[in-house]
Amino acid sequence: MDRKLSSVIFSLAAVLVGFLLVVYIGGSVNESLQLDETALLRFVFVGFGLAAVFVIYWLTRDNDAWEVGTRQVVYMGIGAALYAVFSFLFNGTVFAVPSVSQVALRPAIAIPMFFGYAFGPVVGLFTGAVGNMFGDALTGFGLSPQWSMGNGLIGLIAGMPMLFANRKKSLNNVLIISGLLAGITTLLFFLNQEQPNMLFFDVENGIFGDATITTFAGISAVVGFALVLVVRFAFGKNVDVATAVTWAMLGNFIGIGFAAISDIWINGFTPAVAIVGEFLPAAGPNMIFAAILVPILVVAYTSMQRQAGR
Repeated sequence: MDRKLSSVIFSLAAVLVGFLLVVYIGGSVNESLQLDETALLRFVFVGFGLAAVFVIYWLTRDNDAWEVGTRQVVYMGIGAALYAVFSFLFNGTVFAVPSVSQVALRPAIAIPMFFGYAFGPVVGLFTGAVGNMFGDALTGFGLSPQWSMGNGLIGLIAGMPMLFANRKKSLNNVLIISGLLAGITTLLFFLNQEQPNMLFFDVENGIFGDATITTFAGISAVVGFALVLVVRFAFGKNVDVATAVTWAMLGNFIGIGFAAISDIWINGFTPAVAIVGEFLPAAGPNMIFAAILVPILVVAYTSMQRQAGR
């Protein structure tokens, strides 16, 4: 079997096995981590996500970005562990992170974005998917395998610049697609402003989704897009930063969109609830951190590479 093919199959299987282990072990030690009758459907969407990753691989299988060696496996483990721990720390109950008008800040999302860009799409996929699954288990609120798969897609897409010989050339198309997605979803917010923010968490009372989505939360995707746009052109001469933050933005839209839309079938949500009540409150804050933290991580990483003479 081709080495790249076997590497990708192994990595996809590792994601699935990691999910199943967390569900089995987590459900055994904590009742709140047991999946309900929607468990099979949740894993069906995980399967859809993994299948989509394989299709992307197959269409670009000649690219060396899909090779997974010892270094990549190490990065996968480090990335997943970091993402799990920081997701737990910043979940709102360990460290109370300030938020603006119902926008929950999730700085840990920068980890799969950076690991995907720096070490490749497979590393980004594993970091986002398995790291988020373990992070949910540590938090103890419950497991959502399809949302962990969405986080994996964020890391995967953040690493897709490696598939392009000319990274700079792809940026304008990515910006246009992301801008359209930000605009369409924000328009849906203005048409459905009475929808509850399904990700809003009242720490004192332990209640989720008990407040109508606010204007700032509703326009957070556009705010995040604007910040990414500023970074993109402010660092126009720094291809690494501009590329990393732009592709991270697209990965965020697609990954969170995948997860939110899956809840139309899993939780019986209407499209408006899925997009306005779930997608916007999650994707908007992620965009803000993509614009702020990803450039810092990329600059630090490239500086270390130069010092190491790579």
